[in-house]
Parts: sequence; C-alpha cells; structure tokens
Amino acid sequence: MVAQILNVTDRTTNKLILDTLEEEDSELAEEIKRLMFVFDDLLKLDNKAIQALLKEVDNAQWAMALKGASDTIKEKILGNLSQRAADLLLEEMDFLGPVKLSDVEAMQQQIVDVVRRLEDAGEIEVSANEADRMIT
Repeated sequence: MVAQILNVTDRTTNKLILDTLEEEDSELAEEIKRLMFVFDDLLKLDNKAIQALLKEVDNAQWAMALKGASDTIKEKILGNLSQRAADLLLEEMDFLGPVKLSDVEAMQQQIVDVVRRLEDAGEIEVSANEADRMIT
C-alpha cells in the first residue's frame, strides 16, 4: 500500500519519505523500494515490453520524459526504435528546449502509469526481482 502511494508522488517527495523511513526502519524502507516501480525501472523491462510501451506512449510524451532521464534509459528507449523514429524523437527532445523538472517528472509518472496498466492487462510483465527474469 505504501509503495503504491509513493509511486504516485514526485521523486523529491519519494526520496524524502524513503530517507526518513530508512533512518527509522531500514528493512521496511528496502521492502517498499523493492515493491515500487519508478521511471528508472524501465531498464528492468525486456525489449518486448519496451516496444509495447512505445506503442502506447506518443513521441511528445517520450520527448518530455526523456529530457530528465539517464543516458542508459534514453539508449534503452531509442534502441527499440527504428533509426528514423529515434532521430525524430531526439529532434523533438531538442525542439523542447529547457523544461521544468516538475513537467518532466509528471510525464515520467504518466509513463509509469501506462506500464502499470499494461501489466494489469497482462500485456507486459514487470519482474520485481532478478530471480524472476527470463534467460535465453
């Protein structure tokens, strides 16, 4: 329940709450972190799940969300697009110019919401731990 609540708050609030909780009960804080899915966890999704997500989220949303993302996440998303589509997304990101962190975080949260919706519908699988990952 706490993880679900934290999943709908912004990153700054998440960090503050989890840091405070960590001081009081580190085991509980770790359990909550494990249960949470945040934008950075897109790296845990396989390429099939990323491609399903790409179909559900338009370029304008990705452009805003990726403005504040790590290079690793950008590479994961761009790597699942054709060269032409990746170039268009990068161009759209450049076109946005400077953006508010709050706008970026709001868009990232919308994408996390899409991940949860796809998972609930059984269209993608979000593995909570490393042991559940599929290997080939």
